Amino acid sequence: MANANTPRGLVPVRGVNGQYVSGGLRSYVHADTDATPLYKGDPVKLTGTNYTVLGQSLPGVTRAATGDVIAGVVVGVLPFTRDSAPYAEASSLRIVMVDDDPNTLFEVQDAATGTNLTPDAVGQNVSFTGTGGNNAYGWSNVTLDNTTAATTATLALKIVDVVNREDVDPSATGPLRFLVRINRHQYANQVAGV
Repeated sequence: MANANTPRGLVPVRGVNGQYVSGGLRSYVHADTDATPLYKGDPVKLTGTNYTVLGQSLPGVTRAATGDVIAGVVVGVLPFTRDSAPYAEASSLRIVMVDDDPNTLFEVQDAATGTNLTPDAVGQNVSFTGTGGNNAYGWSNVTLDNTTAATTATLALKIVDVVNREDVDPSATGPLRFLVRINRHQYANQVAGV
């Protein structure tokens, strides 16, 4: 049986040392001047601008691109009304909850194009690909870019493990799911400020 091709972006699973994801999230702002929507599972970077929203001063974020230093991953989008979309629509002011812990491991799917990554990719670095997301559920389309897996230190993510679960067969056709850590993190290592 083939593995399912159902991208959901980067989904927090646990800490690098096995600890549970604590829910220690931070609030950030998706500005109404940002024409790029944000979905749950999207990697984000700091914009360098703070916004005052509901009496709070919050840093702005936008969707990270390949090669950017990542501040974290969107795990939730707060609604302003009962009719708010489950994602931050283009050019909409929204508060987004971001897992910005450098020690979080995220589950993410292989891109399902070309040659799929195998369990031998554990330990390599890799970039991500995909834009947009599922408007009904608010999930990101981000996946691993299987064409970039290498030892290159500047790639965005580090493959830490294969997801070992009943619905993921490492010997089956179709995309595998991996646990990754952000390799180029804004709050870790020696990276320039914004």
